[in-house]
Amino acid sequence: MAEQQETCTLEAPARWPLTARAAISDLPASKIREIANAGFGRTDLVRFWFGESNRPTPDYIKRAAVEAIDKDAVFYTHNNGREDLREVLAGYLGGLHGRGFSTQRTSVTSSGVSALMIALQTLIAPGDRVVLVTPIWPNIAQIPEVLGAHVERVAVSPGPAGWELDLDRLLDAVTPATRVLIINSPGNPTGWTITRAQQQAILDHCRRLGVWILSDDVYERLVLGEGAANAPSFFALADARDRLIGANSFSKAWLMTGWRLGWLVAPEELFGELGKVIEFNTSCVPGFIQSAGIAALAEGEPHVRALQHELTANRNKVLAHLSAMEGVEAPCPEGGMYAFFRIRGHGDSVALARRLVAEAGLGLAPGAAFGPEGEGWLRWCFAAGGTELDEGLARLARWVSDNRRKEQE
Repeated sequence: MAEQQETCTLEAPARWPLTARAAISDLPASKIREIANAGFGRTDLVRFWFGESNRPTPDYIKRAAVEAIDKDAVFYTHNNGREDLREVLAGYLGGLHGRGFSTQRTSVTSSGVSALMIALQTLIAPGDRVVLVTPIWPNIAQIPEVLGAHVERVAVSPGPAGWELDLDRLLDAVTPATRVLIINSPGNPTGWTITRAQQQAILDHCRRLGVWILSDDVYERLVLGEGAANAPSFFALADARDRLIGANSFSKAWLMTGWRLGWLVAPEELFGELGKVIEFNTSCVPGFIQSAGIAALAEGEPHVRALQHELTANRNKVLAHLSAMEGVEAPCPEGGMYAFFRIRGHGDSVALARRLVAEAGLGLAPGAAFGPEGEGWLRWCFAAGGTELDEGLARLARWVSDNRRKEQE
């Protein structure tokens, strides 16, 4: 009888969970995208949920990129950006803020949000304390959390003259334990715009405590009203060695959202450090895109001023219509491209935004996307040309009127 061979069965090894680290898993999904997805595939919608104009990038900017590609500007560039773009940036900043800027203070980044990420990767470590003025674009609030920082929020509030900051409350929140104060002005979503006096008080306070200021200036050229070329800037007050970093982008004022081109302004002492962090993120910005940036700064001033005028007219139209609707509160934004408003009796902004998509064919961003302070509010991007704005306002007016009538029946 043949010897019976023993067999053994190996148990399948235990499977490790396929999960990201907790800081990433805990990030909420974009509520703006949630509403946009609810309208996906519909051709009857008018859309104002994303923060961009419906106008394309001007031709002179596109031509500069095409010409640069034809000249083979397709190789690696300096981590901090091409010297010629940084020279143009330094001149632009000096003219805008009345101060001298060296090329060693400017770094070119792959978008404004990349600028924010790079600045915060350079400044903060896990456990650091960061203070924000809110409501705010969610990326700005969540980048510090991704990096392990503790975030404290200080909200602006609606008032008779628009959005207001409680300066004393903000200064109380910025303590010696604070590493970075982040301010976005003009603000997304509210259009709140800091005053020069508030900036001076904040700068003095942060100087005393050694706190860094990160100023998100992406909307600084979109100041609404006649006369001013830009919103108040910390760079008009600060010294070159103040603990101040500015993050900016070509996206809004030059209609270049899809180009992903931004910049940082920082003390010269950080130039090499920022370059190292850029290396580990994107290495560098494509050369032909930097050529487009040079064209935007060199030739774009008449266009930027025309855009300011257009957005001011759009703001005035939207605010006039919203204010005429029963039960609608719409504080006046001083800058940016958004109206942040609420409709009485509708506290759940995501549910309301979904209803407007389904019932009115109108796409707006829910205020909850911008933090708990934004719950109950809606954001309307009024950077729209043509007849879209009028159609959207008419749809909202009909919906508000019909909804009030149904409530009273």
